[in-house]
Amino acid sequence: MLPIPANELNGSGTLGPYWTFYHAVVAEQLRRWLPARPSLLLDLSGGRGRWPAQAARAGHRVVEVVDFRRPADPWLRDASERIQKVRADDLGFLPDGSVDGVIAEERVLSVEIMAESVVEDVARVLRPGGRALLCVDSLVLGMAILAEQNYWAHLCQTGEVMLIPWPDGSITRCFTTQQVRELVTGAGLEVEWVRPRTVLSPSTVDHVLSTESRSLSWLVRTELETQADGDDTVGIHLVASVRKPS
Repeated sequence: MLPIPANELNGSGTLGPYWTFYHAVVAEQLRRWLPARPSLLLDLSGGRGRWPAQAARAGHRVVEVVDFRRPADPWLRDASERIQKVRADDLGFLPDGSVDGVIAEERVLSVEIMAESVVEDVARVLRPGGRALLCVDSLVLGMAILAEQNYWAHLCQTGEVMLIPWPDGSITRCFTTQQVRELVTGAGLEVEWVRPRTVLSPSTVDHVLSTESRSLSWLVRTELETQADGDDTVGIHLVASVRKPS
């Protein structure tokens, strides 16, 4: 069901080549998604991602919301002057329609069980015509984690919200593509596309990269150009691009 053991989902273990490929896909996906003009972006990845630095290098200004439980000054400014870090547990510090784009990576909408409230806040702070890039855990991942823990009875349940207990005691919320669409449209946003982050298996990636290391860029292009919207039968994460109506 899932070609990646749950204990290697943090990027460690024996799947180094696959995670190199995965992060390259993420970077290229963000590059293609970023606005063409310099914009003000909001990053909700909790200070765990590489996205603010990439966006800043592309000429954008970024407000990065850092997990309020992490020790830091309330406001921190990056040396580049393009990234401001804010410790907060919600977006109450931002006025309505104040940002051009929102990036919610690092599974933030799956870790936050009440994802609806987060997406409603995203819709509020986006300006009309603004866009958001969202990443969530997939149903495929959730079912695989249940199977690894021998929770076979849970696999037969079809509730609207699927909460998955991880071996470390944490809980993640997993989504189908239809549930992602409902989450987004329920907040008044329009879906541009929803698709798996990656569909190529670790074994395929490992085979290609071991044959020719320079094929990484080709693999990334192949991944991004052959994905079909709405497919939630593969992939550990789903990614969606959404837009606030003008």
